[in-house]
Amino acid sequence: MNNAAKCPPESLASRILYQNERYLIVNKIPGEAVEGANTGMIDLPQQLDSLLSRTDASNRTGGLLLSRHPRRSSLPEAVNRLDVPVSGCTLFALSPEAQAAASALFRKGAVEKHYWAIIEAPEGLQTMPSGELVHWIGEDRRHSKSIAFDDEAPGRKKALLRCRIRGRGDRYVFLDIELITGRRHQIRAQLAALGFHIKGDLKYGAKRSEKNGGIRLHARSLRFQDPGPDGALIEVTAPPPLMDPLWEAFIAAAE
Repeated sequence: MNNAAKCPPESLASRILYQNERYLIVNKIPGEAVEGANTGMIDLPQQLDSLLSRTDASNRTGGLLLSRHPRRSSLPEAVNRLDVPVSGCTLFALSPEAQAAASALFRKGAVEKHYWAIIEAPEGLQTMPSGELVHWIGEDRRHSKSIAFDDEAPGRKKALLRCRIRGRGDRYVFLDIELITGRRHQIRAQLAALGFHIKGDLKYGAKRSEKNGGIRLHARSLRFQDPGPDGALIEVTAPPPLMDPLWEAFIAAAE
């Protein structure tokens, strides 16, 4: 029995950013699980499957009319598997073949991925993370997290990202991050290794949690060539789905 929570179809439809016959991109909100939803979480693949199977006209959102796929034999499958507390652009494949093709693009580094992060400003520290960050990621299975190391060693995978400061204040720093590799918890672990913590991310050293249980890490954009027959450029940008004064300050700083 699936005890996952549900979200209103209209709310989910309004967060669909892109769809064709093979792929769908949704602006995920914190608390939604893209796979393996536990009790109380929103099972996003199940919710998308229900939405795509509907037969009424409410599948329209903005200028996008969601296609229906009543003959699909499998649930939509997330290609970039965002963590439950993270928000933003999540790519779903609508068939196993499409999933395999898109996953190959991610493995080859053929997908441009940008994130926004709001990090706590450490007291008395004048320098902030900027430029290219290189670490080797290892797993801490006991605590279900990743650890970023400075040195290569067996069992560790190279992790690379580029970041730049978009704004800063007394308490927070706004970072724009280009994720080059795609390791588990990579951004969270690499920043934590340098003593920087994403707001709300208790697992990686933040001081306080967020009210909604999320963290201030947002998958801002995806850009890649569709591996399908037409080879069209897919380029999607997602606004923070739960807007508040802090995200508004980030947007103002990024303009």
